[in-house]
Amino acid sequence: MHPPDACLPPLRIAASYLRGGTSKGVFFCLDDLPAAARQPGPVRDALLRRVLGSPDPYGQQIDGMGGATSSTSKAVILAPASRPDHDVDYLFAQIGVDSGLVDWSGNCGNLSAAVGPFAIARGLLPPARVPRDGVCSVRIWQANIGKTIVAQVPMAGGQVQEAGDFELDGVAFAAAEIGLSFLDPAEGGAGAGGLFPTGRLVDELDVPGIGRLPATLINAGIPTVFVNARDVGCSGTERQADLNGDAQALARFEAIRAQGALKMGLIATLTEAAQRQHTPKIAFVAPPADYRAASGRQVRAADIDLLVRALSMGRLHHAMMGTAAVAIATAAAIAGTLVHAAAGGGARPTVRFGHPSGTLRVGAQAVQSATGDWQVREVRMSRSARVLMEGWVRVPAEVLGAGA
Repeated sequence: MHPPDACLPPLRIAASYLRGGTSKGVFFCLDDLPAAARQPGPVRDALLRRVLGSPDPYGQQIDGMGGATSSTSKAVILAPASRPDHDVDYLFAQIGVDSGLVDWSGNCGNLSAAVGPFAIARGLLPPARVPRDGVCSVRIWQANIGKTIVAQVPMAGGQVQEAGDFELDGVAFAAAEIGLSFLDPAEGGAGAGGLFPTGRLVDELDVPGIGRLPATLINAGIPTVFVNARDVGCSGTERQADLNGDAQALARFEAIRAQGALKMGLIATLTEAAQRQHTPKIAFVAPPADYRAASGRQVRAADIDLLVRALSMGRLHHAMMGTAAVAIATAAAIAGTLVHAAAGGGARPTVRFGHPSGTLRVGAQAVQSATGDWQVREVRMSRSARVLMEGWVRVPAEVLGAGA
């Protein structure tokens, strides 16, 4: 016997597949989703899991649009702006590959670069706001975290310009440069949700099997736990193959991440960390050193300020998450953090750091109040984006019932 809806035609949903920065994701306009998936909840989650091909016990997402990594198992939903002085609402979902977890707890800084181009192409901006040539400034409301991102999207002949000579380490081909400004990416002061949630620039985490571990816990761009590479048995020059096949090392990093999440007030018990994989991120830092990037290019210590490696969804990232880059720039600008120390101290309005695929420059405007609290007014970086596919995704009709 087949279920009653087994013979129903599959859902056919308008969608586009875009690269943004060093990530890829499936993009939807809210009004194009089935009515039952236009609201947050289990139906929407079930639909996105099936679109990406999760959960997949084989870890490959063969039956979906996902690429079997944290960088390629993502979805974005855009809608007309709900806030004054904004052009579009942007909602991001990180989908687990094998677990099928749909995590809405943070933003994707890389895919933020593709939001402006997609919004322009889909007519979400008034025509008067879009120049025929030059640069279109798109004000984005990041709905996951309630923050503003401004994207500077190049235009040519009334269309988004994709071709260009901007090179981004971690992406094989050059493209047009898109400037991103993350405005006020964190609230100042202490307390849950503050820039430094504990009120300290360096905390000590008590991690089973490791002991007392210095850490900088920061909430800028995305909640991030920074530790020194040497304190966790690393050099800071690691590539994916060095860590992602080491189950014990990954388990240690997950234990550190969980303790950091607890200290930051993001979870109430350690067991909750497994259901909050997207945030916080965990990264380890070290002073500059020569190393060979994943492309084979030699990165010289003299060309960078520090080394940073970050994990996403339990694996070492192949480059650097855009939101983590916001956290790196912010922490590097504030004397007393582990990141600032690894960069050699001094004034750091911009920082160039080495990651597994190469280097990235990012700048932060951080100020300290008379009471000693820190506030980040803006973090700036450059990315690129490109439409890889546009059309429709098809999923079995019963997915809507499965999520009810």
